[in-house]
Amino acid sequence: MSVLTPILTPPEVKKYMTEGERFIKWDDESANAHPVILRVDPKGFYLYWTFQSKEIEFLDITSIRDTRVGKFAKIPKNHKLREVFNLDFPNNNFLHKILTVVSGPDMVDLTFHNFVSYKENVGKLQLNAEGKIPVKNIFQMFPADRKRVEAALSACHLPQGKNDGINPEDFPEKVYKTFLINLCPRPDIDEIFTSHHSKAKPYMTKDHLTKFINKKQRNSHLNDTLFPPAKPDRVQGLIEKYEPSGMNIQRGQLSPEGMVWFLCGPENSIISQDKLFLYQDLNQPLSHYFINSSHNTYLTAGQFSGISSPEMYRQTLLAGCRCVELDCWKGRPPDEEPIITHGYTMTTEILFKDALEAIAESAFKISPYPVILSFENHVDLPKQQAKMAEYCRTIFGDMLLTEPLEKYPLKPGVPLPSPQDLMGKILIKNKKNQFMPGENQDAPKKRKSLEDEVTDQPIPTEKDSTVEEGEKVPETERNLENLNEEEIKKLQSDEGTAGLEVTAYEEMSSLVNYIQPIKFESFEISEQKNHSYVVSSFTELKAYELLTRSPIQFVNYNKRQMSRIYPKGTRMDSSNYMPQMFWNVGCQMVALNFQTNDVPMQQNMALFEFNGQSGYLLKHDFMCRPDKHFDPFSVDRIDVVVASTLSITIISGQFLSERSVKSYVEVELFGLPGDPKRRYRTKVTPNANSINPIWNEDPFVFEKILMPELASLRIVALEEGGKFIGHRIIPVTAVCSGYHHVCLRSESNRPLTMPSLFVYVEMKDYVPDSWADLTMALSNPIKFFTAHDKKMKNADANNEVKPQTASIEEIQQMKNFGKLLKKQEKELKELERKMTKRKEELLQKYAAFFTEVVSQLGRNEITKGNAAELTENADNKMMELKEKLEEELLHLGEEQYDAIWKKKDQHAIELIIFLYSNTKEMKKKLEVKRLDKIQAVAKNTDKSAQERLKREINNSHIQEVVKAVKQVSSLLDSFCLFYMVSGVASNHTLQGP
Repeated sequence: MSVLTPILTPPEVKKYMTEGERFIKWDDESANAHPVILRVDPKGFYLYWTFQSKEIEFLDITSIRDTRVGKFAKIPKNHKLREVFNLDFPNNNFLHKILTVVSGPDMVDLTFHNFVSYKENVGKLQLNAEGKIPVKNIFQMFPADRKRVEAALSACHLPQGKNDGINPEDFPEKVYKTFLINLCPRPDIDEIFTSHHSKAKPYMTKDHLTKFINKKQRNSHLNDTLFPPAKPDRVQGLIEKYEPSGMNIQRGQLSPEGMVWFLCGPENSIISQDKLFLYQDLNQPLSHYFINSSHNTYLTAGQFSGISSPEMYRQTLLAGCRCVELDCWKGRPPDEEPIITHGYTMTTEILFKDALEAIAESAFKISPYPVILSFENHVDLPKQQAKMAEYCRTIFGDMLLTEPLEKYPLKPGVPLPSPQDLMGKILIKNKKNQFMPGENQDAPKKRKSLEDEVTDQPIPTEKDSTVEEGEKVPETERNLENLNEEEIKKLQSDEGTAGLEVTAYEEMSSLVNYIQPIKFESFEISEQKNHSYVVSSFTELKAYELLTRSPIQFVNYNKRQMSRIYPKGTRMDSSNYMPQMFWNVGCQMVALNFQTNDVPMQQNMALFEFNGQSGYLLKHDFMCRPDKHFDPFSVDRIDVVVASTLSITIISGQFLSERSVKSYVEVELFGLPGDPKRRYRTKVTPNANSINPIWNEDPFVFEKILMPELASLRIVALEEGGKFIGHRIIPVTAVCSGYHHVCLRSESNRPLTMPSLFVYVEMKDYVPDSWADLTMALSNPIKFFTAHDKKMKNADANNEVKPQTASIEEIQQMKNFGKLLKKQEKELKELERKMTKRKEELLQKYAAFFTEVVSQLGRNEITKGNAAELTENADNKMMELKEKLEEELLHLGEEQYDAIWKKKDQHAIELIIFLYSNTKEMKKKLEVKRLDKIQAVAKNTDKSAQERLKREINNSHIQEVVKAVKQVSSLLDSFCLFYMVSGVASNHTLQGP
């Protein structure tokens, strides 16, 4: 916990919202219209409406996906309702009174709640409860254990009968909290409380709570100056906020119940709340960001048959998506309106114009940053393409970016503009052609663009949903008959219909600027061209091939320009691939099927929830800067990046299911290939208890997370049979240390009202075992040396030297090893003796030459006239011989040096083979020893004792093997060092006088 005041604060509900407003709620199917009062509860949890019969209907605020007023709201189609609202009369003001609330568990299963106000310009929602609270509603809220609910109501002195009612004034927030404490006791928190307060006192003082916060809940990486530790005077504010007893508040004391509510409060969120807001720099080029992207956005289910809907564009954009896809096909006479559908399949059609209107309405409701429209264009008629371009201009208006920005011309070497530069703009991704003025566009039916795009879509699949008005079924058989053999092959490939895109004519080409699709050739060619404004699309299979073959080049490519990845064509059920592997190489637009709530989509939604739901996440420096080198497959440390160790203990669960079931929890990590890949799992609870199951097992440790900025943690609760209960995915860099309640999400990442897990998390820098003592000594010298002294005293007290005996096999191995060393030493001496003999022979030979020159000079008759000449000749002869001698000695020294090094290399190989063979033998013997022990243990009839002894035997076996291997490695290192030193010494000897 970095601050005592939470960053996220409760919503402020205005008074007019709680008082409510009169509306008419209507339904097109039943043609019913009922007067209601629409309100929001004072805490902002529910939207609810009260009928004249006093019946109340609730809507959880977290389930609301959108609110629409005016022309964007639903309008009655039923004739009876249209008469009631005078819709067919001219100059009616109906559009000023309508309101549609869209809710649902996911993007496809939606409910539209339609209201008409008695007043104009009402878009304000609010409510408040009237009458008594039916006890049966409380039973419905907690159906897992009715007896526990009755006992909790009884403890609060409240009615317990199914047909009873509770007066709201008898059930205020304080009583409701007491009810929850009785319904869901927290022995796990009581244990924590007991370990941190005065043993003889039933409360925790300000000083105790301050120490607990600073020791357990505070991030150890925080700077004490910028983020001061908690102090007792500020902790008093927490006691006043969470302690239910007024007497304890006055005394500055926190009771166990107050501790429960404190650990449930926003101050102890598992997430660094500042990262939920916009905290990253959005002034860097577009290629430096991961962009929330959708594939075949219009589909509501599978890829082959089912429903297409413009509503999907609204829902994906409202979910924070910034890149949506439009598969455009030519419309049929007489209107010839371009349509969107998945070509050559049984999916329904929607009008291109309707999709653009949905995009225009919702593009910037959630995020003001740029939206990319990825067109897969099969409209081969210039007239219809011109109509498409005109729709883009008129519907989007000033939102559409039609010309490059002055600061960022489309030239080699010029980077892309930033999301900040493009705020509020819509960018078109479509094939782009260059046209000469006056050129006839009708002539080329399928003209080649600058470069054909790699692909943008897979073959489709099944769907299930309801058809909206205006949707049509495509003439699949007629279209298939028009394909030639080459086109059919393309359609059946992983590229799907994307390989069949047609010519981009002038009107559509003129809308394309910073996102120009091209066919990918190679990383080298892309680097040479250095065009940041071109983008290539890859199927997941092609992208996987590239990242495994050339990961570093792929990372460098994505530093400069953008890539788009999409599912392979065989994913007929609209399943998704794991996006993590492509984020690891910096791919920006990793497009997923938003209609499918599988684990990949859950991870995508969870990560893009951060940074203010802007739809843009800044990549790590290593994936942006051209002077940095990053290999995603590295298993060692990454330069200047501090690896992390994450430890998480699953302690307990709260209100996990509406049924009484056994449950368990799984924890796993998504990240780089070199990160820990283990999926941990708790035991299944022994009893069927959904209200407060307890595990409190050993912590799950992810020891070495190489790049925490690219890793995320997934925690999922499951019923005994594997049925999903709820989950949470959190970026590792946003995880806080300490005790936390993890509020679970649904499969579509919507918050679940009650289910949560209580966990303890430790986040710290990764320290190798070999550095552990040094790290402790540096971080806390007093503690380290105190522990060291204590350890030494204990060692001295118990220091009894026990003689150790070696086995016959070990003696034999040592004897053989000694023989090998003696043999090698003898070979080296013999080699040195031979080289020394050759050197002596060479010196003797040249000594004879020198003697001959001197004796020849003595035999010559020396006169006064020739003395100088004879002496000079003799000197020249001596110098020549001396130079030859030096040259031959040098050559001989080099030969000796090479021979010795070759011999030592040979000896090193012999030693390695010897040690390796002995290591294998040692492992075999240790394995036989382990199996013998396990067989002996198997005779024990106590199964639990068997398992415990087996674990001890296996642990002991692992330690013995590791120790043996380390000894061999140490011995091998010593020999390598010996040979290196002796080699240097030999080198000095050979270079001597």
